[in-house]
Amino acid sequence: MAGGQERVLRRRIRSVQSTKKITKAMELIAASQIVRSQGRIAANRPYRAGMARLVFEAAQGDPTAAAKLLGAPEERRAVAVLAVVADRGLSGPYNSSVLRATERLLVELGSEQIQTRLFTVGKKAVSYFRFRGQEVEQGFVGISERPAFSDARAVAAAVAAPFVAGDVDQVLLVSTRFHSAGHQEVEVRQLLPLPDPSEPAAGSVGSSTGGGADRSPSLVVATGGYTEFEPDVETLLEELAPKAVESEVFAALLEGAASFFTAQQRAMAAASDNADELVRTLSRVMNRARQDAITTEIMEIVGGAEALRQSKGA
Repeated sequence: MAGGQERVLRRRIRSVQSTKKITKAMELIAASQIVRSQGRIAANRPYRAGMARLVFEAAQGDPTAAAKLLGAPEERRAVAVLAVVADRGLSGPYNSSVLRATERLLVELGSEQIQTRLFTVGKKAVSYFRFRGQEVEQGFVGISERPAFSDARAVAAAVAAPFVAGDVDQVLLVSTRFHSAGHQEVEVRQLLPLPDPSEPAAGSVGSSTGGGADRSPSLVVATGGYTEFEPDVETLLEELAPKAVESEVFAALLEGAASFFTAQQRAMAAASDNADELVRTLSRVMNRARQDAITTEIMEIVGGAEALRQSKGA
């Protein structure tokens, strides 16, 4: 019996050690991807800041024309929601936190009798909402880990189309803001109409966590001097608005990828630590079982020898 238990424990220890090799490899891969994702975020900042500066200067040049595309809508009858998650799991609470925030937002909008249209990035979002009976108008998969600007352009065109057609009054983005490797938070931001650049907090509609939200650098710009526009500001803003949306969506995809790899690295590190602890626990149980088996064999030998001695004496 003890020998059979020892074999089972040895088999389980080997299985846990094999799993640890996988989690350790995934941890190292995620750690390397974090550095690459942070580099892409840093490389995208100048373009994003430059686009915000153009929108800001155009808004200053003609506030009346800018009012059509900037600021918050006076009335919301229909809202489009874009949720950005990953295609894969094994990343701790990264996917679930964004999906729960999106679900709360949809419930809140529904309670206000506001129609919603849902767009998603990431395979996990599609399966999550379809399982709950929530219709996904369009889902983008296979772009969450290494997004390209062409992917952001396709996503932006999909979510901007109903706004341009007048079917929705507002487009909201639910994604993870990447502050640093140790701090990420889920936030809800307004994509369309474009946030008013004269208001520093205009881009943040809400946040699921506290702790000093880092306002987007594209929302706080300082300009000086005189700018002359050709063509007129209204036409210029109509051309800039889609590009500004593409820039914000691309930034959200990049920050989402960095947040995913950071969450996965932490999750796999915790899994490797748990595997080490489980191996230690199983080894103690196995050693105890082996000691019990040895003690039992010794007792049997001693008992047999004693019985043999007594039989000879008789």
